[in-house]
Amino acid sequence: MLIKKPDDTRSGEITPRDLYLSRRTFLRGSVLVASAAGTAWLYRHFASPPQVSRKGDAIAGIGTRPGPDLPPIPDARTSFESITHYNNFYEFSTDKRAVAHKAKDFVIRPWTVDVGGLVHRPRVFDLDDLRRLQAPEERVYRMRCVEGWSMVIPWVGFPLGRLLDQVQPMASARYVAFESLADPRQMPGVRTDLLHWPYAEGLRLDEARHPLTILAVGLYGQTLLPQNGAPLRLVVPWKYGFKGAKSIVRIRLLEDQPPTAWNRDDPREYGFYANVNPEVDHPRWSQRTEQRLGEYGRRDTLMFNGYQDQVGALYAGMDLRKFF
Repeated sequence: MLIKKPDDTRSGEITPRDLYLSRRTFLRGSVLVASAAGTAWLYRHFASPPQVSRKGDAIAGIGTRPGPDLPPIPDARTSFESITHYNNFYEFSTDKRAVAHKAKDFVIRPWTVDVGGLVHRPRVFDLDDLRRLQAPEERVYRMRCVEGWSMVIPWVGFPLGRLLDQVQPMASARYVAFESLADPRQMPGVRTDLLHWPYAEGLRLDEARHPLTILAVGLYGQTLLPQNGAPLRLVVPWKYGFKGAKSIVRIRLLEDQPPTAWNRDDPREYGFYANVNPEVDHPRWSQRTEQRLGEYGRRDTLMFNGYQDQVGALYAGMDLRKFF
């Protein structure tokens, strides 16, 4: 298969710097959120992309299905430069443009993922085991950050449901919990009190089994780089980006809803479900519009990030304003 050459389109900072420096600092009320009107100015003044520090290895045998019953996204893909150099990964840094440099020596082999809890066949998978579950597929998904910016990313991965099938969840299992690596030797952010480490996330089991939910092992036809959550990250395209646990080392199936990183720190501002919803604002900024990296101006935010037809039935009867 021919791998598309990464786009070198110039792009820039579009999130107010005060916003991304530390969400936890915001929760303590010490920093004001910059207005959305300032994002165009930031785009013009940070338009020079950084240099690529490294690239991943090419992934062979990638399928090109855009996802079950999902038409191709007409939006332009975000450039490889922006995807790999505009990163929220607080284990390394709160500065988006510093993550790639600080993570460049991150060791991803050997790597194992321990899957257990309420399952009949608990198992520890290494990377080769995971790659044998299913041939990787390219899934071009929108990604919407709770901070108000967005990307379009050509992920490479496989449905999370394939992994869950291997361990056979018990009838009592209702949730899936994810835990990221927290290694203070490699991850300087883990030595701070920004969050309760390790980073934790969770889904309902039906969300985890939905065919759009994937475990990503690459993007743009290459293996994931450390700044993007190598070697394995969760991608749930209808939810805000903070639900996408990176560098996953542990998965547990549970009966009760698990605590999650931002929801545990401030449940009023960061919900467990975290479904993209333009009708539910963050307490300190609007979610009605977003800034797409690589574009001038803002665009309307789509319900469920544009995946309402595929996932809306999961939340039938729920008050979506209450269950953010």
